[in-house]
Amino acid sequence: MAKRLDDFFSKRYALSKERIHTCPELIECIGEIGFLPLLESGIDGFSAEAMMAEECQFVQFDDGSWEWPLWNWKGSAVREGNCLYGKFFATKAGFVSRDWWSDFCNWRRSQHPTPEAGSIEDMILQTLRENGSMVARELRAACGFTGQKMRSRFDAQIARLQMACRIVTADFVYPVDKQGREYGFGWSLLTTPESLIGKEACSCSREPDESLERMKTHLHNILPQASPKQIEKILK
Repeated sequence: MAKRLDDFFSKRYALSKERIHTCPELIECIGEIGFLPLLESGIDGFSAEAMMAEECQFVQFDDGSWEWPLWNWKGSAVREGNCLYGKFFATKAGFVSRDWWSDFCNWRRSQHPTPEAGSIEDMILQTLRENGSMVARELRAACGFTGQKMRSRFDAQIARLQMACRIVTADFVYPVDKQGREYGFGWSLLTTPESLIGKEACSCSREPDESLERMKTHLHNILPQASPKQIEKILK
């Protein structure tokens, strides 16, 4: 049976009130619980942000610069290879462990049929497959979303494809200043999950409804504070 979220922390940090304060601990947490929204999820305590130790919270300085370890760690977590990252939870970003990806992908794709040939979503996927991976703004230009107000339309299409588990973030690319230092919030390097972890890792022998029930049971076990509707919203 899966560990409850509070059990995970009470055992792991028995001698400390702190929670996650290193990237390896974040990666371990994702592997332990399987699903983890990056920011506020609507379920008390269920997000990477809520699990961070106090010294790892977002801080903005007087000169406008900022420090946020979690934001830097998400790229390392994805590169480590045991989880996938994208806008998976009500179009909000988060992580899914590789152990749970096949069930998650199986259910989500059943709810979002394969894009029709010639559709905008199909064009985006074909462009991405031909190039392997692309920074979001480069993919947008390659797909012709260059006109006025086209960015928001493109972003909506990408969000839908991520919710359908057809596009994920492979890494983050940051601009560099004159001193060679990275800055800003970075750009998502997009790819397909098949390109990132292989086609076999995206397939599942279970029926989609079986995958859904398996995930619901798991999340109810680790999140006893969550209502059935809250669990459904995470997986919808």
